[in-house]
Amino acid sequence: MRMHPDVTAFFDEATNTITYLVSDPATQRAAIIDPVLDYDAASGRTGTANADRVVAAVRDQGLTVDWLLETHVHADHLSGAPYLKRRLAELGLGQAKIAIGEHIRRVQEVFRTLFNAEPSFVTDGRQFDHLFADGERFPIGQLLADVLHTPGHTPACLTYVVGDAAFVGDTLFMPDFGTARADFPGGDAAALYRSIHRILALPGHTRIFTAHDYKAPGRDKYAWESTVAEQRTRNVHVHDGISEADFVALRTARDRTLAVPKLLLPSVQVNMRAGQRPPAEDNGVCYLKIPLDTF
Repeated sequence: MRMHPDVTAFFDEATNTITYLVSDPATQRAAIIDPVLDYDAASGRTGTANADRVVAAVRDQGLTVDWLLETHVHADHLSGAPYLKRRLAELGLGQAKIAIGEHIRRVQEVFRTLFNAEPSFVTDGRQFDHLFADGERFPIGQLLADVLHTPGHTPACLTYVVGDAAFVGDTLFMPDFGTARADFPGGDAAALYRSIHRILALPGHTRIFTAHDYKAPGRDKYAWESTVAEQRTRNVHVHDGISEADFVALRTARDRTLAVPKLLLPSVQVNMRAGQRPPAEDNGVCYLKIPLDTF
């Protein structure tokens, strides 16, 4: 029988992103999943209000953080992982490692070319402290976390199964909203369908925690927790009985109607570097590139 981690969610309405603080009640060891760095696109300013909320919760709950886990290279927010790693260490709240899936290398190769990255930028994932392989298992205190490679939204997407909780990133949304887009570079709707069914093969009571919520039509409140059983019964895109061919047709048609995420270009440049900024230029300032007429 799987153990039951404590889960605290932090919703950032500016990016519709949920960051999770996941802890083992027996040992008070913890992981943070998909942390957000505040970013104002109009001014180029960054901030740490979202990350500081998580730090305060870590301190209030008496936790020690061992991991900063990314489900994938996000296209909708800048990662707050480097700030959290530094701040948690300063406060004696843990020596956390920043981790992502090993297929980050494929994502780095694509976007290194798109952004004409500096010659020193390498695409072997070394910017992260750890790269997870599919099927890898790691501890959070006495809890065992299993890594599932769940590509389709991006080639590097992971699901972290911690006890009876699965953190699925952008692979699934709430049942009334459906599933993630699959039209980013390296995305694949058929792969997404197969990844989702890998998640839905978990026990029905498994809690599903999504990385985003956008309030489906008719729903007034944000939500981010469901179960495998609810997803299999009610997901509007991929409930039981939907074939792979039907899903691919639906997902492909829907993706053609979607706009480019407003923070895709700044987010990916930072997140492919494990949340670090591109190197400062000779005036000491870091710059993000906007490739014109590319998308």
